Formats: sequence, structure tokens, C-alpha cells
Amino acid sequence: MAGNSFGQIFRLSSFGESHGKAIGGIVDGCPANINLDLDRIQAELDRRKPGQSAISTQRKETDKVEFLSGILDGKTLGTPIGFVLKNADQRSKDYSKIAQVYRPSHADYTYEKKYGIRDPRGGGRSSARETAVRVVAGAIAAQILEQKGVKIQSYVTQVGKVAVDKSYEELNLSLIDSNVVRCPDEAKAKEMETAILAARKDGDSLGGIIQCVIKNVPIGLGEPVFDRLNADLAKAMCSINAVKGFELGSGFAGTSMRGSEHNDAFVQEEGEIKTLSNHSGGIQGGISNGEDIHFKVGFKPVATIMKEQQTISKEEENVAFKAEGRHDPCVLPRAVPIVDAMAAMVILDHLLRDQASRL
Repeated sequence: MAGNSFGQIFRLSSFGESHGKAIGGIVDGCPANINLDLDRIQAELDRRKPGQSAISTQRKETDKVEFLSGILDGKTLGTPIGFVLKNADQRSKDYSKIAQVYRPSHADYTYEKKYGIRDPRGGGRSSARETAVRVVAGAIAAQILEQKGVKIQSYVTQVGKVAVDKSYEELNLSLIDSNVVRCPDEAKAKEMETAILAARKDGDSLGGIIQCVIKNVPIGLGEPVFDRLNADLAKAMCSINAVKGFELGSGFAGTSMRGSEHNDAFVQEEGEIKTLSNHSGGIQGGISNGEDIHFKVGFKPVATIMKEQQTISKEEENVAFKAEGRHDPCVLPRAVPIVDAMAAMVILDHLLRDQASRL
């Protein structure tokens, strides 16, 4: 199986299955002599881990990261950083029925048809459990970026039909973790939580949107052809389980505007070149322009629901199927640190590539 590595200079390779002994990764290309706060890396994992609230899956995983190499006394050595997260709360029997059927809107059918074999325990390699590895690597990248002044903040801006009607500039993003939904609009967060609990009670699920804002990105990151910064961000986000859409800046709303409305006019303010608007989302021609990079990531409703559905068996017979086990009625709150992590890896990788291109 190919496709288990991400990035060019700052590069993550991950391994492991949902119900195997462990998941883990190797980060290659991390600069040497960087001070890392390992507690902050664990804190990011805690934001993603299951069982943290009534609106998430009740699977209990401590998600304690164990570093095996590449770090000494809190400093990076410049060598590969190896780490593992051991799986603790495995209930593979919950998935015994899954081995005989293809769950609607899951990877079961396509995975087995492609490889001729699959691990039905929680989805195996295709499970969102793998994203914990990304959070570790992204937390490392984020700390390096912070030393350059770059700040990444993601938050839930929509769950189902409940949507925040304010721009990120109007919100206090320090409130992102003030509630279990991770929405900085407290009134909307309560509505979202109510909607998620109602979906869980009905045995159903909800999707939504996460907004990401990246501040203080240097001008010049990204390449103007295949390796555009926006293209790599889109790939990063669309590699996350359940993601179905990516919008940079004005996104699809910009298609209904005229060029005279959409163009970001340049001005000079106190010796710096700025834009009067930011419909471009901080990226023009695939290259960062120094403005805030902001984008939205759309997540589908969780495919695993507790309602009876029509599907087919491995014998290709029509059967009724009802899921069992422990599942999120909405992945958005736990996906926030995953979006942060993938964004951090993309920005740091392009920062290192940009430095290498200007020698």
C-alpha cells in the first residue's frame, strides 16, 4: 500500500490500524536544536482523543505519545523522530458483523475490492484513528512555526444547519476551547451541542464545517504550478477522513461576484504593502501574499449510524445492517486539532522548501 507519507522536506510517515497494538509515525526533515514542549504535544492529542465529552465516541484511549528517537532533553536532534501511541480500549467483537457486510458510505467495499483483504476492526488502516499520528507531527510543526510568529487556529463554524453568521475577524478565537463543540460563538455552540445530542438520540449523525485561520505567514510560500500552497492545503485537508469540501478565501461564494467586487486592491500602509480585502484567502498565484490565510473544510455526516440501512454482504446479497459499537454522532469537535495539524505541516514544509530555494 502506497500513500502513507506526507510532505517533501518536513515529512510524516504513519503506520498502524485502528485495533492493532499501536499506531505511530516517523517525522523526517525536522530541523535540529529546536526546543519542544512535549506537554503541549500531548495537549493537542487530548483535544483529539475519544471519550472527552457526551458528544463524542465513548471509546477510551489515553493517546499517550511515546517518543522513541529524534528528541533529547526536549530538543530535536535533526534525526528522524519516531513515536508510537498504543491502542488500549479495543473491542474487536463489536465489529464481528462488519466482516460479513459492506457498510454504506465506508471504505469497506472499495478497500476490499482494491486489495483483496481488509481489517474490519474499526476500519483498520482507513479508520480516523490514524489521524492521532498526524496530530503529533502537526503539533511539532506548529511549535516550530510559532517561533517564526505563525499562528494557526481552527474552529467549528457549522454543524448541520446551525451556522455561525460572523466572520473570523468578529469572533474571539481565544474562546475556541471554552466549550465541547470548539466554536468561539457561545450561543451558536449551545445550539450545535443540542443538535448533536438530538442526532445521537435518533441514532443518526451530522456533518459541518471547520474554519481555519493562519496568521503571520511570510510572503512567498508556495510554487506557482503544481505545488501551489493552496493546492497542498487542499490535498492535506481532503486527506482527512470524512472531508468532502475545501474553500479558500471567498470560495464558491466568489463565483457569484464580479471581478471588480472580488479583486483585492493593493495599498501601502506605513511602508508595508497590504490588500484592502482578502477574498484571495492570503494566497495569490499559489503563493502566500502576507495576508491571513483562511479556508473552510466541509465534513460529511458520520457514516456509522445506529439506524437500520440497506447494504450488501460479501456474498453480494441484499441485507439489512445496523451498526454497533461506539461512534461519534459528529466528528467536527475532534477534527479541529486534525485540521490544525495538517495546516501546520503544510506551512512548515513550504517554509523549509522556500528557505532551500533561496540559497
